[in-house]
Amino acid sequence: MRTSIRVAGVAGFALAMPALAAATPAAAATSSGRDGAVFALTDNLSANTVVAYDRTPDGALHQGGTYGTGGLGGQLAGSVVDHTASQGALALDRDNGLLYAVNAGSDTLTVFDVHGDRLDRRQVVGSGGAFPVSVAVHGNLVYVLNARDGGSIQGYLRLGRTLVRVPAWHRTLGLDPAAAPEFTHSPGQIAFTPDGSRLLVTTKAGSNAIDVFAVDRLRGPSARPVVNSLPGAVPFAVAFDGGGHLLVAEAGPNAVASFRIDRDDTLSPIATAATGQAATCWIVAANGRTYTGNAGSGNLSGYAVGRDGSLRSLGAFATGAGQVDVAATPDGRYLYAQTGAAGNLVALRAGLDGTLTKVGEFSVPGAAGGEGVVAS
Repeated sequence: MRTSIRVAGVAGFALAMPALAAATPAAAATSSGRDGAVFALTDNLSANTVVAYDRTPDGALHQGGTYGTGGLGGQLAGSVVDHTASQGALALDRDNGLLYAVNAGSDTLTVFDVHGDRLDRRQVVGSGGAFPVSVAVHGNLVYVLNARDGGSIQGYLRLGRTLVRVPAWHRTLGLDPAAAPEFTHSPGQIAFTPDGSRLLVTTKAGSNAIDVFAVDRLRGPSARPVVNSLPGAVPFAVAFDGGGHLLVAEAGPNAVASFRIDRDDTLSPIATAATGQAATCWIVAANGRTYTGNAGSGNLSGYAVGRDGSLRSLGAFATGAGQVDVAATPDGRYLYAQTGAAGNLVALRAGLDGTLTKVGEFSVPGAAGGEGVVAS
């Protein structure tokens, strides 16, 4: 099913899953200290790694260990500061103390146990497609988005602390694999809705759409998605506010837009706000606000999100050249922004009014062009 929103501008073993998942106690995803940790993915082309940091009470970072994923990073043709041109290359399951990292260059997904600011690699599993760029987690379900060969998604069940790939939970997206430039025409993110009932996939300029799959925890995703066309929008990345509104970073008009997801899986537009910046691609929600990453301007744009999904500008906040992915702490007090040109992390403190103040900038070894950051 296709709906145009805006012009211009396995079942048997799945039944046993909940008991098996509950049988293994979760590792703590908080830091060995009381303030938390931050993890960044390097997407290094010769040896992909996750770099771990301790987070201090004032939001500063102290580098801890560097952990090999057992895979390779990858680079889409045409990309410079954003090798995978995606959001969600790294995903943290706080409830179960697990971290998931894509290995775009070796078509795999790595599973880590999280022990505060330390990681233990426990599994490397095939992504079910070519060039994985984004991963989404909800309960005992994990899905990965593959960007090449026209795009695809692959689902897994988490059995205890191990992923089991379910072949029947594979869906192709049907994008043109030859469309160029590759980094703007490949899909950008896979994400669950907050209740886990739907999976969303952004297709960027590949089809200028957000595909919505209904999810049945026993039978997997619907055979076909509802395709929500957003002509010219180049929908890159998504987030959700506390009221369940969908927030979208639109790289075409360089804007942030809010939507309601209706029962028939179509999207109803609520508000759109131009950022006035260049290459608005990444987005995060925190404490009733949303911030977009603007790669071409080296900054974040902030917006207050109303209860009705309305958007009010908070201004732009400098980070660094090639601003890409960004993560917020669970309490929303601190944001950590990746600058793809240098491969650094910029720590920012969110004020009561939502404005951001830079705390410091921290090196991520071997991470130029990389993206994927999470905070506990």
